[in-house]
Amino acid sequence: MKPIYGSAREAVEQIQSGATIMVGGFGLVGIPEQLILALVDKGVTDLTVISNNCGVDDWGLGLLLKNKQIKKMIGSYVGENKEFERQVLSGEIEVELTPQGTLAEKMRAGGAGIPAFFTPAGVGTTIAEGKEIREFDGKEYVLEHALKADFALVRAAKADKMGNLVYNKTAQNFNPLAAAAGKVTIAEVEEIVETGDIDPNHVHTPSIYVQGLLQAKQEKRIERLTTRTV
Repeated sequence: MKPIYGSAREAVEQIQSGATIMVGGFGLVGIPEQLILALVDKGVTDLTVISNNCGVDDWGLGLLLKNKQIKKMIGSYVGENKEFERQVLSGEIEVELTPQGTLAEKMRAGGAGIPAFFTPAGVGTTIAEGKEIREFDGKEYVLEHALKADFALVRAAKADKMGNLVYNKTAQNFNPLAAAAGKVTIAEVEEIVETGDIDPNHVHTPSIYVQGLLQAKQEKRIERLTTRTV
């Protein structure tokens, strides 16, 4: 059985200033909301955050950004966050932007124990500057290194007490990749069931990758609400 934390603050107690954290989610879908809020309240600083994007101005990783708790952001999308854009342009935050597919593969490789790989994405652009370029079958590829983190924070719909995880639909996004690439993975889940209650064929992240669980409700905010009048 894996530790089941009584609060989000307890779940992030081991995360200290200067840590590298990998966070699942895409936009506001599948983000570990309560774990992020706990980090905001804890006040840790100088964080290196690896995630597809940085939330929005008033939710998700955007809250850590607003509080100047992030030193470096590794992601693929500035997106809907005006404060992120402002900090990038003013030089207040270090940013490493990576093509989205490359970011996913860097995370996957980190979890699989693969130190580096070659990809055609970014060849001939600033992304490839200073990196090794090699030709395969007449085509150029750039060397990219894997990403790993001290801690991975993920969101799942269901877990059993052993830590096997099931994600809900598109919340799979970057969560399984992050879960495998963290030295310590903490999963925020909506429901915890007894071991054996999840069909092994339905498990998205095996328990071996998970070190702790937090059962918590989500607000599930909508990143950009679009309505129409019929």
